[in-house]
Amino acid sequence: MKIAMIGLGKMGGNMAQRLIRGGHDVIGYARSEASIAAAEAFGAEGAHSLEEIAAKLPAPRIAWVMVPSGDPTEQTVRALAELFSAGDIVIDGGNSNYKDSMRRGAMLAEKGIGFADVGTSGGVWGLAEGYSMMIGGEKETVEHLRPLFETLAPAVDLGWGHVGPVGAGHFVKMVHNGIEYGIMQAYAEGFELMGQKTDFGLDLHQISEVWRYGSVVRSWLLDLTAAALAENPNLDGIAAYVPDSGEGRWTVMESIELSVPIPVITLALQQRFRSRQDAPFGAKLLSAMRNQFGGHAIKKTD
Repeated sequence: MKIAMIGLGKMGGNMAQRLIRGGHDVIGYARSEASIAAAEAFGAEGAHSLEEIAAKLPAPRIAWVMVPSGDPTEQTVRALAELFSAGDIVIDGGNSNYKDSMRRGAMLAEKGIGFADVGTSGGVWGLAEGYSMMIGGEKETVEHLRPLFETLAPAVDLGWGHVGPVGAGHFVKMVHNGIEYGIMQAYAEGFELMGQKTDFGLDLHQISEVWRYGSVVRSWLLDLTAAALAENPNLDGIAAYVPDSGEGRWTVMESIELSVPIPVITLALQQRFRSRQDAPFGAKLLSAMRNQFGGHAIKKTD
C-alpha cells in the first residue's frame, strides 16, 4: 500500500519508517527540507508540496496527517480536501479535539472523501515497540486501511481497534491521556513522599525496580520512571515545570458537560498548572489570611 506521511517530526518520521519496514511505500512531506532529506535517507519518497503528494499517490489516495493539532491540522486537512477526489482517504493521527475531527470528517464526507481519526500512543518507543491506535471512522474506511494499522501496531491483532464512528478515536485518546495524567501524578506524589522520609534513606531507583516485577502498580510508566531515576537519581537540572498539551483539559471539560466526576484526573491537571507558578498568589494570600486572623508569622521573600 502506498501512503503519504504529512509531518515528519519524531513520531511521524518513526511511523513512516515502521511502514516502510513493513513493506509499504511512503511519500514523506514536511515544511523542513532537512526532514524530507532524512525521510529519503530511510527509504521514503520525498515530496515538497501537498500538490506533489496528490500527483504522486495512486487512487484511492491515502494521506496520514501528523502535524500539530489546531490550525496546522485544520489548514492541512482543508488543503487536502481541495486536492483529493471522491474515494480518497485522509487520516489524522495527531491529538486533535474529537469535536474538530467530527466536523472535519463531515466536511470531507460532503466531497466523498473518507476520514479516519486515529488517536496514537507510543511516543518515541513506537518505532521499535509498535503504536497503540484508537480509530474512529466508517467501517469500510477502516477496513481499507487495515494493512497500515496491522503494520504500525505491536502485532497484527494487538494494540489497535476500530472504536466507533468519526470522532470516537480522538475521544478515546483524549480520555487515555487524561488517565495518563492521573497515573503520572500518583507516581510523582508517592516517590516524593518516600524521598522526604530521610531517616529511612530510601533508594528511589531501587524501589522503582522492585515495583516493576509482580507489583499491582507495575506499568510501562513505572518502567520509564525507573529509567529516569537510574539516569538521574536526584533529577538534577530538571525544573519542576510540567506543561500540558490539551487533552487533559478537554477530558475535564467533557466530564463537566456529561456531569461525570473525574476528581483524580482533574486534580492532576490542576497540579500541572501549579507547577508553572514560581510564587503562586493564592499561597501568598493564604499566608496573609493566617496572619490577619491569628497573627501567624509570614515568611518574607528575599
